[in-house]
Amino acid sequence: MLEKVISILFPVFAVVAAGFFVGKSFRPDMRHVNRINIDLMVPCLVFTTLSVMPMGGEQNALFIAAVIAVLLPGVLMIPICKILSLPYKTWAPPQMFRNSGNLAIPLFGYAFGLIGEAPAILLFVVSMMLHITVGLAMLSNSEYRFRQIFKMPILIASILALIFNFSGITVWAPLNEGMILIGNAAVPVMLISLGVQLTAIQSSGLGVGILSTFLSLATGAVSFAVIYFFVPLPPEHLRMMLLFAMLPPAVMNFLFAERFNVGADKVASMVLFGNFLTIVTLPALLVAAFALF
Repeated sequence: MLEKVISILFPVFAVVAAGFFVGKSFRPDMRHVNRINIDLMVPCLVFTTLSVMPMGGEQNALFIAAVIAVLLPGVLMIPICKILSLPYKTWAPPQMFRNSGNLAIPLFGYAFGLIGEAPAILLFVVSMMLHITVGLAMLSNSEYRFRQIFKMPILIASILALIFNFSGITVWAPLNEGMILIGNAAVPVMLISLGVQLTAIQSSGLGVGILSTFLSLATGAVSFAVIYFFVPLPPEHLRMMLLFAMLPPAVMNFLFAERFNVGADKVASMVLFGNFLTIVTLPALLVAAFALF
């Protein structure tokens, strides 16, 4: 079991470490790279995966499970924030919107092989769509505009992929191969970017990061328990949901917190330390996933 966990996590952590050393050595500005990734590479990855993904009962159940895993922690954080006197808008989103892109997609690929790729993309799309709808609505109040969502390339790619999927239309093969080539670059760029972002860790945010990680695991565990008992999933998807429900916060939480002025410094600590502490949490979660199901 230990050898299997190491073989799964080593490639992921190795590329993140490469990004970390690149960040320390050259201090690159990743904003433009990340913009190209999220607006071009990821939409190509989403389209080429979802457009051919078999749709049916298992995928519908996985969709429901993903919605529960994202939204239920937000409900759980209401009493938690009141008890601990924490600002809800700062602390709830990082427990809801997790690193389903940079971390989950490559992790599922190494952990479950080719059968894990399509579910990972589906979970990522669900999380992203909820983040740019429910998540933004939670933060922005009156300045929130739904029309901005429909300009996002990832949403356009998702809608087109589902249209092609359900209609049976196929993309011209050379064009599809070109999009696959672009999409394949998304995952390594995600991991390198995550490594670069980890260079911003500061010890002053350690307490916030540890508390956030604990809450993330706790709310994720409750969400997974609900999914386990009430959503019929095969063992492979249960393993995926155990990991998905307890991933660290997504980087986008910091971008939105900064934009809407809701404790961006604390959210940065949650994101950075949460992802850094996966060195400890992910091996334990992988062992549990393969031992229990």
